[in-house]
Amino acid sequence: MPQAGDHGKPPSHAWTLVDSTRVPGDGGELRLYRHEGEFAIRVDDDELMNSQVHGSEDALAELACSRVSDRPQPRVLIGGLGMGYTLAAALQVLGPEARVVVAELVPAVVAWNRGPLAVLAGHPLDDSRVRVREVDVRKVMQADRSGFDAILLDVDNGPEGLTRQENNWLYSLDGLSVAFVALRPGGLLAVWSAGPDPAFTLRLHKAGFLVEEVLVKLHGVAEGERHTIWLGSREE
Repeated sequence: MPQAGDHGKPPSHAWTLVDSTRVPGDGGELRLYRHEGEFAIRVDDDELMNSQVHGSEDALAELACSRVSDRPQPRVLIGGLGMGYTLAAALQVLGPEARVVVAELVPAVVAWNRGPLAVLAGHPLDDSRVRVREVDVRKVMQADRSGFDAILLDVDNGPEGLTRQENNWLYSLDGLSVAFVALRPGGLLAVWSAGPDPAFTLRLHKAGFLVEEVLVKLHGVAEGERHTIWLGSREE
């Protein structure tokens, strides 16, 4: 599944459609646009991400991975590949012994990141520490109990699904409980959102997490706009 990144300006007549694909399930049509050196990914009428505006994706990876990078052979799961910025930022923080699993539901998004988008984030998929799985991130979490030191969810627009309704499960109490079990003791769940959601904060607490909520700036947009990152810790 694509990650729902920092929102930029919507494509107009000046943008060129590079490729399109259907989002599995009840999702719409995902489209990749280009204007000179800038890229945007949209689903139907909504822009999910823009290559010039990715500061909060970087912050998601930096906040989470910096807390587990000193562990021996840390294992990190990233839900949503997007334009590769979250993955690239995670690799910058993690050491050579780390292993990163990227769960991306849409095969075309992986192909875009190996093709026209690869240069944007510095070809992170070529890093030997990375393994890509073209499956729903929920399946990875359900299959790997106590398997990860950190789980980063940048799937859809945050706790309320935008691209496909099935994503809402990830942010439900059931989904958060599965994430909790998939973490090793002392592990961290980091969740990106376009905005705050007090009900989601409560669900994180109910699932057993110690919760910290961080507001982060968006690079390249109007001063004052913020995105939300939740950091949920599983106690040792």
